Amino acid sequence: MSKNKKNRKGVVYSTNPDHDYEYQSDEEGDTLPPQQQRLYVLIDRKQRKGKPVTLVTGFEGHTDDLKDLGKMLKSKCGVGGAAKDGEIMIQGDNREKVIKLLLDAGYSQTKKSGG
Repeated sequence: MSKNKKNRKGVVYSTNPDHDYEYQSDEEGDTLPPQQQRLYVLIDRKQRKGKPVTLVTGFEGHTDDLKDLGKMLKSKCGVGGAAKDGEIMIQGDNREKVIKLLLDAGYSQTKKSGG
């Protein structure tokens, strides 16, 4: 773990030469199995000049697993997108297709959100 000053917990400075700082951990929690993931699929047009984007939110786990799921969805839908900040963005209005793909992949608690 890096000894970055910004990640120190509580104490800013100590005059004790034997003091060891505690650091905040940036570790992510374990990835939940697909049956326990509660995913929401919605359409977003904000900050995209009115162009629709299918968003998959609610993923809990490692970013590598999120990126793998995003890669699978993008390739099956045949469009581009991104997976970051706990969300998967798929270009275009692909709600029905994404929901079907997630249900087929074992994500049984997938729901449509929004209008």
